[in-house]
Amino acid sequence: MLENKVALVTGAGRGIGREMALMMAAHGAKVVVNDPGVSLEGKDETDGPANEVVRDIKAAGGDAVADYGSVSDSASAKAMVTRAMDTFGKIDVVVNNAGILRDVIFHKMTDEDWDSVIKVHLYGSYYVSRAAAEHFRKQESGTFVHMTSTSGLVGNPGQANYSAAKMGIIGLSKSLALDMAKFNVRSNCISPFAWSRMIGSIPNTPDQEERLKSLRMLTPDKIAPVAVFLASDDSKEVNGQIFAVRGNEVFLMSQPRPLRSVHRSEGWTPETLRDHMLPTLKPSFIPLHMSRDVFSWTPV
Repeated sequence: MLENKVALVTGAGRGIGREMALMMAAHGAKVVVNDPGVSLEGKDETDGPANEVVRDIKAAGGDAVADYGSVSDSASAKAMVTRAMDTFGKIDVVVNNAGILRDVIFHKMTDEDWDSVIKVHLYGSYYVSRAAAEHFRKQESGTFVHMTSTSGLVGNPGQANYSAAKMGIIGLSKSLALDMAKFNVRSNCISPFAWSRMIGSIPNTPDQEERLKSLRMLTPDKIAPVAVFLASDDSKEVNGQIFAVRGNEVFLMSQPRPLRSVHRSEGWTPETLRDHMLPTLKPSFIPLHMSRDVFSWTPV
């Protein structure tokens, strides 16, 4: 499905990114495997993961090149797109997957906790997308696949930085879809449920341990087919959408639209808002759910 395409997958050394890179290569794509080789906290570890994925792709008969740049740096993002152009002559697919976590309850969150997560997830998605957009525009084709999260779409405690970044990516993806549709460029989001070292690092209370057992069944390879499909020409009618993937389930996620309205021809006062608007609209208020409240059943 991706024959003759060139894909850049960020954060592709492990987990979901690795599985997407491997499956894209198996479906004919030449892949730039980006991974700086850092810990979940963003600290240097090794450049090994990217090299390992490249070796696996080549051993299976595919073609790939490693890139060790950080998506949080604009120059590095431009360089990884340039690497695709210099190595393979073009770029057709960008998968914005790189991420880190700095989970902490909001009143204890530091500026550095906030900045580092926003920089990798939101700025990183912007930097890489912006670098590729010029090439997509000139060739009048291209596909963006962004990773969002139900931490933003629904909510999770202790993740204000991550949730804000993931909701920002929703807005970025929709804007790309609108701005670049005339160039035959598409942009969609995946909200993945998969056990990874990122998920494994999230603090959990003892009552959540049973749920964690079911989450461990959600392997990263379940996400890859959706990414391959969205990257392919067979999804040419799919643009500006959000898909959640949970094991063998695929969900089309809602996007904000008006639910109900109230009107007073003479205008509103604080008192009439209290007496009229509140009781009318309150039955349609969205509950203060967490992700596990909405996705409460055990995946199969």
